[in-house]
Amino acid sequence: MALSTQDKLAPVLSGRRLVIVSNRLPFSVSVDNGRLSFQASAGGLVTGLASFRESLDQGAALPPEHLWVGWPGNSVDPPLRESVIEQALSRFQSYPVFLSEEQMEQFYQGFCNSTIWPLFHYFTSYTVYQQPFWQTYKQINELFAEALDAILKPDDVVWVHDYHLMLLPRLLRALQRRLSIGFFLHIPFPSFEVFRLLPGQWRREILEGLLGADLIGFHTYEYTHHFLQSVLRILGCEHHMGQVLTTDHVVKVDTFPMGIDVGRFASAAANADTESERRNLEEALSGVRLILSVDRLDYSKGISNRLEGYELFLETNPEFQGKVALLMVVVPSRIGVMQYDLMKRQIEELVGKINGRFGRVGWTPVIYQYRHVPFESLAALYAVSDVCLVTPLRDGMNLIAKEYLATRGDGTGVLILSEMAGAAK
Repeated sequence: MALSTQDKLAPVLSGRRLVIVSNRLPFSVSVDNGRLSFQASAGGLVTGLASFRESLDQGAALPPEHLWVGWPGNSVDPPLRESVIEQALSRFQSYPVFLSEEQMEQFYQGFCNSTIWPLFHYFTSYTVYQQPFWQTYKQINELFAEALDAILKPDDVVWVHDYHLMLLPRLLRALQRRLSIGFFLHIPFPSFEVFRLLPGQWRREILEGLLGADLIGFHTYEYTHHFLQSVLRILGCEHHMGQVLTTDHVVKVDTFPMGIDVGRFASAAANADTESERRNLEEALSGVRLILSVDRLDYSKGISNRLEGYELFLETNPEFQGKVALLMVVVPSRIGVMQYDLMKRQIEELVGKINGRFGRVGWTPVIYQYRHVPFESLAALYAVSDVCLVTPLRDGMNLIAKEYLATRGDGTGVLILSEMAGAAK
């Protein structure tokens, strides 16, 4: 029988504090008339880690003491920072790392999402190479290292997450050599031929930064293989059974597909709010087979391609006109970024085109929603949909596919899953 995450971690932690480090905290802080307000954050990384952190609270074998370190979602003026730290620690067991708006623009919108994100998802023509972006990326990783150095204990287990902080493991290793450090990448790691498109110094420092960890994890064996190939070709370090020997320690590189809280989704149908919303959807959409599409707004998700495919389906299979409907939910992302605003407009124009071409009184081919979806509503959508369409052009894992199957405990429903999603591996 496979061991649960709790069973695997219990002997590793053994009473030691777990420190989770990510770009974002599980909340965003805002200031209104001098008063602090905290709202839950959205996103796959935060959702996955929040589920894991809840399992810490429920697992008696695991230590209750843990800490989440990251950016609090907005810039905070210096006079308010002590108050934010106090409330973050007391209410969320979290420790904020404060960044200015200018730093976040160069770091998050710059190197992270204009360089690493498109390149690691194989959108090489979208990739921007700017030295100021790289310098800010290094500075922010150093800032995180300094903040952690001030609060870490020698026997802490530090778990660093995702492409925003790939230099951090090596920086922490230089500051505190006794630390146990893990790193997990939530997006694909590209093939060597793509990764080598980064300037020589950048790619070497990224690999060396990651190798500061004791354990490096990826979603799929393919990503793990790509990383080890880049380490060999760029740094000249061979591996034996996934172990890389560096000058000062051994690094284990392995595959750990990210999962979901199956029990939560499997039992969602029994929730009164979910059941009520499911009945409302069935009444409103009676007489048609429902195809569900749920994605965060991003070019890697292939949303426009999905709409074009659906249009072609209606064109070449006229007998299905009036009998199916595509319920497309697009979750807002990176609002105010020109490329994403343009993408949203293109999607909405395609929706209008399809509805104008095929729609008639009593039937709308595409039901489009641009909004955040709470858990109960999402579970209701899963429960009422006959087909779930998950067709990204490239995706590190994609938890929508897993959530849909977990919700359909009766074995009904059809999942159409792109081979380009990590969940298909």
